[in-house]
Amino acid sequence: MDTPIISLKEVAISHEEGPILTHVNLTVNPGEFVYLIGKSGAGKTSLLRTLYADHEVESAEEAKVCGYDLMHLKHRNIPLLRRKVGVVFQNFRLLKDRNVYDNLAFVLQATGWKRSDIPSQIMNTLKAVGIEEKARATTYQLSEGEQQRVGIARALINNPSLVLADEPTGNLDPATSSDIMQLLVDINRQTGTTMLISSHDFMMIDKFQSRMLVCENGSLFDPQQ
Repeated sequence: MDTPIISLKEVAISHEEGPILTHVNLTVNPGEFVYLIGKSGAGKTSLLRTLYADHEVESAEEAKVCGYDLMHLKHRNIPLLRRKVGVVFQNFRLLKDRNVYDNLAFVLQATGWKRSDIPSQIMNTLKAVGIEEKARATTYQLSEGEQQRVGIARALINNPSLVLADEPTGNLDPATSSDIMQLLVDINRQTGTTMLISSHDFMMIDKFQSRMLVCENGSLFDPQQ
């Protein structure tokens, strides 16, 4: 049996004001497509941040992501984890002073790719998200849907095992939201990349049905269990 991409047992996550989530138990296997739903402030973003080591685990029996133990992860190894975990943000977080190509080149340079391999990796990834013709466009020349496609390309650029998407359609109109969700579903099916997607967009969740997890009252649970 394949090793889980995410394995959390009795995880607790807190911030300065107190507990956010407690007794979190979660297993996500390779190739799964999973939604994370819940009201604002329920802990969805904190959980995602924890999974890519941007928020500390307070306590856990086990907290592993892509083979890395979050409880004992040395600071120097955080970049190694993040090569295996791509992140898509609601507000895109693109570098405004660079074009699309240079946004992606920045990531590859920062993660140690050979200079000679960078151009083909960028163009292949842009092709995968359907905007290879926008490589030299600035972010100001892109629609919001195109900006999110660049955000998805950035998440995919290191060929990750896991993609975490935090409200990826939150700033988009319904038609564009559908296109973006279809893209994520297609990437999951075609490449086997595991997806964990937080969302309030129940229209899209209903259209592209898959496993669902709920953050509520400081807990995470599977409504099907």
